[in-house]
Amino acid sequence: MLDALFSIPFLSLILVPVVSSYSTSLNLLFFYMTWTTLVLSHPPLRVELFGTAAVRILFFALPSLLFFLFDVLTPSAAVVIKAQGESGLPGGKRRRNIRLKEFKVAGWAFFNVCLGIAAQAAIETLLVRGLGWRSAIRVSMKLPMPWEMVKDMLRGLLGREILTYVLHRYILHHSRSSILASRHRSWFHSLDSPYPLTAHYDHPLAYLVGRFLPTYILAMFFRFHMLTYMMYLTFISLEETFVYSGYTVMPTTFFLGGIARRTEMHLITDGEGNFGPWGVLDWVCGTTVGDSNIEDDLVDELEEHEVDEKVRKALEASKRKIREGTLRRNTGAPRSSRRKIGNA
Repeated sequence: MLDALFSIPFLSLILVPVVSSYSTSLNLLFFYMTWTTLVLSHPPLRVELFGTAAVRILFFALPSLLFFLFDVLTPSAAVVIKAQGESGLPGGKRRRNIRLKEFKVAGWAFFNVCLGIAAQAAIETLLVRGLGWRSAIRVSMKLPMPWEMVKDMLRGLLGREILTYVLHRYILHHSRSSILASRHRSWFHSLDSPYPLTAHYDHPLAYLVGRFLPTYILAMFFRFHMLTYMMYLTFISLEETFVYSGYTVMPTTFFLGGIARRTEMHLITDGEGNFGPWGVLDWVCGTTVGDSNIEDDLVDELEEHEVDEKVRKALEASKRKIREGTLRRNTGAPRSSRRKIGNA
């Protein structure tokens, strides 16, 4: 069944918007033709599952695995960009003695990713074949409008923030005597700090409750179009890849850097706070731990942009003065020469 994942229509669907150099109209036409071919040549369930798998592989599994191998094989280079220094490496300061545990964590992370896809397949099969209902994710030839995609993305991400906070705080941390809470504590909170691949490391049951359900339930509730769901899952996968990398170097310091700091503090404080992925509800409910919350991130970002704007204006003013000075010298030389000729 891997032919669907590595077929020409499917690879074209993912790669055409990235590598194509044609005009926008031709890109949209070719994209629509590729999507239509894919939908007509494969069953909807296969398109949904292999689309989900492709996004998880390309935007979480492969980059996280590369980061993980970079940390394990070249720790002296990786430690330079680790937020927690040597403690942020896989295995921490005792990494030589527990190399087996590191790969065990990686193995369970990959297992949980596959478990989430299997759970998605089970839900879709139950809805369509068992109950005779419509599929949870819309797989149709009709492409969603841009505003529809943006609206669904915003609703999904906001709902994910709320669901993750509630399930994480009141199910996985509220009562440590419960099975899910004790498993979450003995698995995920056995880590000293996040490092690549740990975003999906947890006991399988705790993973389904704390990670899979908040992501998939919203897409199912609002019945995302498959393309919208792939964009939504791409955004989440990239967030998980960089936030749990443990690196100080991020594509955007404001958004990913703030989430990464709060995730690290959640582990360091053994789950005393920072239950939501973005920290919005933690800020509202007063469960933020550490010296940074979303309000501080907004202030820091505004200050950074203000400083950047001042630097940009100063550079532009300097360039303008240099151009004006150069222009005066260039226009002044012929005049002086003409005066000398006239005097002579």
